[in-house]
Amino acid sequence: MAPRFDRAIEISGDAWLVPLSAGTPYRPPPLDERGFPIFEARAGARYLVDGGVDPRRILLEESSYDTLGNAYFSLVQHAIPRGFSRVLVITSEFHVARVEAVFRWVYGLGAPACALEFDAVQDAGIEAEALRARAEKERASLARFETLRSRIATFSELHRYLFTEHGVYSAMHPIAGMAVDTRLY
Repeated sequence: MAPRFDRAIEISGDAWLVPLSAGTPYRPPPLDERGFPIFEARAGARYLVDGGVDPRRILLEESSYDTLGNAYFSLVQHAIPRGFSRVLVITSEFHVARVEAVFRWVYGLGAPACALEFDAVQDAGIEAEALRARAEKERASLARFETLRSRIATFSELHRYLFTEHGVYSAMHPIAGMAVDTRLY
């Protein structure tokens, strides 16, 4: 996380910064001293503020639990309401191909006039075997995403899919005690 936020601090100027994500569906979030969840986006915002960013330039996105959610919720919570004409997405090298595919598709459905750019930071600090495993997982996830993309043609269809079929955002989420496929896109 730190290299991505360091890069954002380095190049952002006075632009809005949008830390993404509530966390992951694969493990519970860490809790603060009062027992409340610490969402990844909030931890990222804290890092940015500690790095000198004015907190009034930070827009949190704490609704997503995967890359598809990152794209969707950043779009509907911030890019559309604020009328962003350009968005730069900073991610890790191992993740950039899928991030670019997902964001271009989602933003293309919901905000076609918004130009997207991508910046990948080095995969520093990840052991070689773990990085190979992660790269393989990314390739498999990208293939599943391509299948999903081929069957959804409109923003309305994407919304329906997310909130009625997706393993995290639908009412069928395992948190409700139901078994669903949580392989995320």
